[in-house]
Amino acid sequence: MSTTTSELALTWRKSSHSGPEGDACIEVAARPGTVHVRDSKDADGARLAFAPDQWTAFVGYAAARA
Repeated sequence: MSTTTSELALTWRKSSHSGPEGDACIEVAARPGTVHVRDSKDADGARLAFAPDQWTAFVGYAAARA
């Protein structure tokens, strides 16, 4: 029997720098081999999944342009 990611419980984390409105944030959850990202305003909406090295590259790219 295989288990899909949607069947696994993910522990979502949001930045402590997120404002009280929380209207411009993403949440991130890590599983072995995958980093999941979702919009904090739409927890049941679409999610992205990255390999850890892809996520690291994206964060580095975004931080350099912030």
